[in-house]
Amino acid sequence: MGHIITDLKEAFRRGNIFIRLIYINVAVFVAVMLVNVFLQLFNVQIIGMLDSFALPASFGRFILQPWSLITYMFIHADFLHILFNMLWLYWFGNLFLCFFSSKHLRGLYLLGGICGGLLYMVAYNVFPYFALSVPVSTLVGASASILAIVAATAYREPNYPIQLFLFGTIRLKYLALIVIGADLLFITSSNAGGHIAHLGGALAGLWFASSLSKGRDLTAWINRLTDAIFSLFQKKTWQRKPKMKIHYGAQSVREKDYDYNARRKAQSDEVDRILEKLKKSGYESLTTEEKKKLFEASKR
Repeated sequence: MGHIITDLKEAFRRGNIFIRLIYINVAVFVAVMLVNVFLQLFNVQIIGMLDSFALPASFGRFILQPWSLITYMFIHADFLHILFNMLWLYWFGNLFLCFFSSKHLRGLYLLGGICGGLLYMVAYNVFPYFALSVPVSTLVGASASILAIVAATAYREPNYPIQLFLFGTIRLKYLALIVIGADLLFITSSNAGGHIAHLGGALAGLWFASSLSKGRDLTAWINRLTDAIFSLFQKKTWQRKPKMKIHYGAQSVREKDYDYNARRKAQSDEVDRILEKLKKSGYESLTTEEKKKLFEASKR
């Protein structure tokens, strides 16, 4: 078991950013399922607990759980939901990195999810059609984030050929238009919130790609904030720095300087005395020790 966990950690560490996002989504899904199975053994439902991490349509509920604007994009309703989302993330995440950086993908995943979630809440509170659904509706899934990646890639390389099973080759721009058009057609369906969030994510992707072509990176602030948060969990951030004994260190330096100067003064005085003796009585009058000191002084 330990080897499996080690292998998973190593695969996560070495994987591209979209692989890491897939790992995170799958890990959350598995954890939720395991907790659900455990709680069901005690006849406890997990639905209420998940609502704390799902994005509510009601602004009143959202104020009580603002973190849900981030957490909802890592939670999935069932196996098929996460399967298709992760397949799209794998395909288009890989393609996205051909034209953009890993940090762009990470930032756009979050930006697309945020924009999709905000459009979902705004639409449900603005249009009378959704009035009865606002108190009970919630949103989960990474679809808005993934649609942002798809839309940004389509904007950057609209004529890129995509091979579809049973349909053959289609240009990326047409695939994006089909997906976005389908979301527009189904915004009054039973999954209206999901389709509205998709549109918000797609708009975020187009906004990002068009702004980046003009030299402005909309994901820069998200990446700075994310890096700052991740740094809090790194060991070096919390390692205690060695104490600097400034007072005693300075005193020690002063003491060393004083001793050195005193020693140089004594040596200089001794050489002067020997030279004075040499001048008065000649070289033969010097002792062996005095001759040695004079010789060493001549080499300095």
